[in-house]
Amino acid sequence: MNEISDVMKETMSKIKEMVDVNTIVGSPITTPDGVTLIPVSKVTFGFAAGGSDGKAKEGGKPPVRFGAGSGAGVTISPVAFIVLTGENARLLYVDPPANTAVDKIIDLVPQVVDKIKEYKEGKE
Repeated sequence: MNEISDVMKETMSKIKEMVDVNTIVGSPITTPDGVTLIPVSKVTFGFAAGGSDGKAKEGGKPPVRFGAGSGAGVTISPVAFIVLTGENARLLYVDPPANTAVDKIIDLVPQVVDKIKEYKEGKE
């Protein structure tokens, strides 16, 4: 393995330590009244690496030494909470309301499921 691979491997290892599934979907928090909140976050990151390994120059001069650098940035933003009360679950957004039709449909799914369940229970 060459030096640039080692630099990239080390940087990616550090990013992996910072960003795991527990960063995106947090640990459940139970309130005294029995409501469970599960935090959901949006994680974005960027990564760059580069380096050079000089070759011997004409005339027998020694090669330029190896040089490398890498960098990464991570942003973690809270997005929503999954709210569990009894057998019901709903999504409580922290961000502004949904902008696209697909986002709005996804927002409505828990409410539609609850309505269907109520309707079925009413017929029985």
